[in-house]
Amino acid sequence: MALLAHRVPEDAPGDLFVDTSCIGCDTCRRLAPGIFGGGASGRSFVARQPQGEEERRRALLALVSCPTASIGSASHQGVAEASRALPEEVAPGVLDCGYAAESSYGASAWLLRRPEGNVLVDSPRAARPLLERLRAMGGVRTMFLTHRDDVADHERFREALGCERVLHEADLARGTADVEWVLEGGEPVALDHDLLAIPVPGHTRGSAALLWKHTYLFTGDHLWADPEGRLEASRSVCWWSWEAQLRSLERLLSFEFSWVLPGHGRPTRRESPEAMRRDLADLVERLGGR
Repeated sequence: MALLAHRVPEDAPGDLFVDTSCIGCDTCRRLAPGIFGGGASGRSFVARQPQGEEERRRALLALVSCPTASIGSASHQGVAEASRALPEEVAPGVLDCGYAAESSYGASAWLLRRPEGNVLVDSPRAARPLLERLRAMGGVRTMFLTHRDDVADHERFREALGCERVLHEADLARGTADVEWVLEGGEPVALDHDLLAIPVPGHTRGSAALLWKHTYLFTGDHLWADPEGRLEASRSVCWWSWEAQLRSLERLLSFEFSWVLPGHGRPTRRESPEAMRRDLADLVERLGGR
């Protein structure tokens, strides 16, 4: 629980506050831009108090999603309702789970609603309100783990929902050795008629992206957008091989998608797969690829 006595000095006066336990993960700035301020990796603060119901609602979604419980409300007004409002749809059938986990440094997790069975991409925090909402939405059939960094509470989701977990063999570790579906090698793997796992080694040796319906690409920490929507990748957060990551970015030019939905960074959309491919090609060139 955030402590009012420890609120940061940058906070705008008013009901909402951020305390000194903030780790600067960007969750609040992603969910409620304009309300929360701070640099890309610096401590967040309340830049201004929300005005109107919608701004208040989004700020409270950030509050309940904060992985370190560093956001507080002096009045607590609306917090209980916000805790039951996630996941939230951001595109047809694609929902932002919120409830970021500290062990994943606040990484986003996504829910795909499908008649064939819902899919979780990476693991959010296994908070009771979120588990209850997921059950009410039909449960989760598959949990696709993009890489070893963002597995968070995957075991608790397996126990609670019985989902089949998917992870590339190169990123298996002690805590993930018992996943149900281990991807092997470097070729794309069809998980279902509309789901394609694409190995994208670089950030980690076993990083993989998930393509849904030739529209939505879930990229983990391989590719993301900045707050202005510009595609980005960075050597500074590449834990295995930057050269391999550049090759993996080039590989994505062969696939059709108009959305990028990352674990860290911002999701972004283009008007067409061709527009996304142009922007991705520009990124590859800018980073020193082809």
